Amino acid sequence: MQVLRDIETWPRPTRGTAVTIGAYDGVHLGHRAVIASVRDLAAAHGLATAVVTFDRHPAAVVRPDSAPPLLTDLEQKLELLATTGVDYTLVLHFDDARSKEPAEEFVTEVLVGSLNARAVVVGEDFHFGHRRSGNVALLRDMGAKLGFEVLGIDLVGTDGRPAAGEERVSSTAIREALRQGDLARANRLLGRYHEVRGAVIDGDKRARELGFPTANIAVPSEICLPADGIYAGWYLRPDGLARPAALSLGRRPTFYEDAESSLLEAHLLDFEGDLYGEPARVRFVERLRDERRFDSVDALVEQMDRDCQQARRILGPTP
Repeated sequence: MQVLRDIETWPRPTRGTAVTIGAYDGVHLGHRAVIASVRDLAAAHGLATAVVTFDRHPAAVVRPDSAPPLLTDLEQKLELLATTGVDYTLVLHFDDARSKEPAEEFVTEVLVGSLNARAVVVGEDFHFGHRRSGNVALLRDMGAKLGFEVLGIDLVGTDGRPAAGEERVSSTAIREALRQGDLARANRLLGRYHEVRGAVIDGDKRARELGFPTANIAVPSEICLPADGIYAGWYLRPDGLARPAALSLGRRPTFYEDAESSLLEAHLLDFEGDLYGEPARVRFVERLRDERRFDSVDALVEQMDRDCQQARRILGPTP
């Protein structure tokens, strides 16, 4: 997949493209169904495939106070899009000027002028342009004049077929499942384990004193974390090696009464080594229990040991 960031300098594809547009936060099963339709259209008409997305969620500019937390940062989003087999991903810088761009201008400048679009595939409820004035009807009207066809598709379920209500796959549904602590549902809608990334930072070393050293992972504030609790998961080191881990996400109520924010800690099972300063990727596999306050340190340690044993059973033997 070729990543395009400057529409002014790259050559317009002469054979034309089948294009889809969106935030693509999470690159979940619904997104993959849309991209599958793009690929089918492209194969039928001899076109290249392209995704148009943005370097930030548009809501972070249009309504920053209520912008949703991100399921993926830009780097991870591009990695996931690369696995879908598309030829191009065009990453547009989304700022105040872009938010005020008329929908018609976006079509002529980006879709036709830069990508030579011959087919456009979007969700049936897709909106774009200033004040969300652009929609599937506008695309179809402009496509009839400018030479591209438009396919609007409904939200799908986890089987890739059109679905309704609670079964629909969407970034909003995944965020809500994570907020409620329903990791199983979130992972099912994603089609993969929810992953967050951050750097390992110094902590208070309390877990080490208890016999369970942890890597404290500073996850950017705009990233969507699951509900506080204890999880089984995978910790991926920079070399790509995945280590099984018991994950603690929360405010550590046994030791702190008024922690301001949740902390993600990963205890790598059967591992000794220095992780400080390295970038970490954490995949949440299964929720083990809620976070709670223990009456004694001994009771906490006993529970931590049970958590680690349960994580081992879920994740299997250490590689």
